[in-house]
Amino acid sequence: MSGLIEKSVNLGLGLFSYSREKIEDVVDELVNKGEVARKDAKDLVNDLVKKGEEQREDFKKMVKDEILDALEAKDIARKEDLMRKDEFRKIVREELIDILNENEIATKKDISELKK
Repeated sequence: MSGLIEKSVNLGLGLFSYSREKIEDVVDELVNKGEVARKDAKDLVNDLVKKGEEQREDFKKMVKDEILDALEAKDIARKEDLMRKDEFRKIVREELIDILNENEIATKKDISELKK
């Protein structure tokens, strides 16, 4: 019985890296050894696959959170923090138009002063 518990724990810990086929092989081995009833094998496989998928998702979330925390700690900009090229062009275009308008106003003022 302790062998079954140990295998279950080991299988549970490494479950997210197991494919359905590998899980079925392990469960078949347990059935052949008499540690799991044949009628319970299918349910066990489905439960282990489901737990594996849940662990895989939890692991992906944990890795993503750790990476984001590390990037934030190092003050590294993320993609959404960066300005897109078209946004940058729009700002530069607006600044250039403002400068040209200011220069045009100044030029007209200089011309009107010269006429006096």
